[in-house]
Amino acid sequence: MKRFFRTALMAAACVGLLASPAFAAYKQEYKLSIVPGPTSGWGMTGTYFADLVKERTQGRINIKVYHGAQLMAGKQTSELLLVRNGAIDFSYASTINWSPQIPAFNLTALPFFVANHNDRNAAMDAWEKGKAGEMMIKTVESKGVKFIGWGENGFREMTTSKGPINTPADMKGLKIRIVGTPIFKDIFEALGANPQAINWSEAVTGFQQGIVDGQENPTNGINIPMKLWQYGHKFLTDWHYMIDPLLLTANQKVWKDFSKEDQAILMECAKDAEKYSKALSRLGFDDGSSLAYLQSINKAPAVTDPYGECEKNGMTVVKFTPEQVKEFYAATQSVRDKWIKEVGADLVKAAEADMAGK
Repeated sequence: MKRFFRTALMAAACVGLLASPAFAAYKQEYKLSIVPGPTSGWGMTGTYFADLVKERTQGRINIKVYHGAQLMAGKQTSELLLVRNGAIDFSYASTINWSPQIPAFNLTALPFFVANHNDRNAAMDAWEKGKAGEMMIKTVESKGVKFIGWGENGFREMTTSKGPINTPADMKGLKIRIVGTPIFKDIFEALGANPQAINWSEAVTGFQQGIVDGQENPTNGINIPMKLWQYGHKFLTDWHYMIDPLLLTANQKVWKDFSKEDQAILMECAKDAEKYSKALSRLGFDDGSSLAYLQSINKAPAVTDPYGECEKNGMTVVKFTPEQVKEFYAATQSVRDKWIKEVGADLVKAAEADMAGK
C-alpha cells in the first residue's frame, strides 16, 4: 500500500511538473537599469514600465528598477556591455550612452539635425517609425541585445550660470558639463565652449562646486526634476540642439526564456511606456495633447508648465527662433560633416527622407 501511495505521489508530481507553465523557471527578480534618478522623466518611465509588466503578467515577471546608474558603478557608457553579458536583465538606455559602441546612435546627436525641421516632434516620430528606425533596431540587435521599444528623454536644452545665450559668440569660453561621448566634445568646441566630460552621478557635485558654468539636458526630464536653478543655473537656453531617444532592451537569453505570451505582454507594456515617456517629455511644449493623455491615465505630474516653473524659480528663458536655430546649425556644420561619416551616410539619408515624409 505504501509503495502504491509513493508511486501515486511521484506520478502526481511529474504531471504537475509537466503541467507547470514556462514561467516556473523565471527569476524572482529582474534588474532594469536607469541612469538618472527616480524623479526624472526617464526614471519615472522605467518605473511605469515595471509596474505595467507586474500587473499584466499577474506577478510572473517582477522587474526592479535600479536608478542612478547603480548597476554600472556610475559609468553610464558601460551599460550595453553589461546588458549583453547578462549582468543587467533590462535597460532603459539613452542612445547617447550607447553611441561609443554603436556609432550609428550618434544620428540624433548630430547638432540641430532634427531641430532644423518645423515640427521637431513629428520629425522625431517619423524616423523612429520609418526606415531609419528599422536600421537602428537591426544595428542594436546585432550587438547581442533584444530591442523592445522606444522612449524619449526629450530635446536637450542648456542651463547656465552665465548668459543669456543668443548667438554662437555667447558660448565662447563657457565650461559646459557634457556626456563622455566624443560628438559632444566636438559640438561644444565648434561653438567656442570648453566641454567637461563628467558622469551624471558626479555632475551635481560639479555644479555645487562651480566646476562648470552649465550643462545640457532635457527640461522636463532632468532640468526641472533636478531643480538646476538651485546650483546657480539662472539661464535656460531652449535651443533643442539634439534629442535624446531612449531604447528599452533586454538581455537576449533573458528574453528567450520568456514564453511567447509574456513576450507579447512585454512588447505591449513597452508601447504604453513609450506613450507615457513622450508625453512627459513633450508636456508644455506641444498643443496640449501630452497633458490630456497624462490626465487620462491619472499620471499628470505636479509641474505642467515647464517655462512657468523655470521663470518662477528665477530663470531667464531664451526660446530660440527658427533664425537662431539656423545660425547655430551653420556654426556646427563641420561637426555634422565629420560625424555623418561615423553614423553612416545611408542611415542619415534614410532619416532625412523619413522626416521629410518621403
